[in-house]
Amino acid sequence: MDGDAMVARSDEHVSGAEPQPPSRAAYYAELPRLASALGELAFSWRGLSDAPRGDMRPVLLLPGLANGDASMAVMHRFLRGRGYRTWRWRLGVNLGVRSVGRDVERLIARIAHVHAAAGGEKVTLIGVSLGGILARVVAHRRPDLVREVVTLSSPYAGPPSATNVWRHFEWLTGQKVGDAAARAMLAEAAMPLPMPATSIWSRSDGFVNGAICHEGDRGDARAIEVASNHIGVHLRPQVLRAIAETLARDRSQSGSLAR
Repeated sequence: MDGDAMVARSDEHVSGAEPQPPSRAAYYAELPRLASALGELAFSWRGLSDAPRGDMRPVLLLPGLANGDASMAVMHRFLRGRGYRTWRWRLGVNLGVRSVGRDVERLIARIAHVHAAAGGEKVTLIGVSLGGILARVVAHRRPDLVREVVTLSSPYAGPPSATNVWRHFEWLTGQKVGDAAARAMLAEAAMPLPMPATSIWSRSDGFVNGAICHEGDRGDARAIEVASNHIGVHLRPQVLRAIAETLARDRSQSGSLAR
């Protein structure tokens, strides 16, 4: 039995029950499973060469909590190799509102810059964990700048109590999860987006309950389940392939609508 199966726990919503955080076993297995993710990436990298090709659209990558642009280097390399124009977020380490501003104004300014640099083409946002939550908030506030949102293990669809890391969030960002501003931002992120949205999630995530990382398949929203831990989810070959297939799917649908 592999590590994903060993630490998996059901993330199904139980009627009337509050979603619970992952087990402590899953939490403590996160770092060892990162090593396996890196090994899987090294073994499977060449096999990703047959992933769908891109269309040179602009893509901005948003790192997870306590991570910066360096953590997204593999995804940058992969997407550029598939034919996308990728941009770094250039806001330092992701410390939530400490990095993006209380009204996410710094992130909006960065996306506006990418939008202008790309000749006015809307930007696809790909965010890991907290980066995905911030991507959804910006997409609501500036839909004129955003083409599509892809989130990876982003707990936007449920309470912080269904994670094992909410205290880390408070310490690093300076926000209390119970504060009105933090609750309002999470509620905004959870609202259906006015553009295509894909949530990549795992029921064996050791940091956050997978059930609060997606809204299911609905309208322009799509959920893709993968077998992964939380740390390094964006390094998993199956996740990289899922992203390439998602962007290709959006291109196909856009082309059909244009015709």
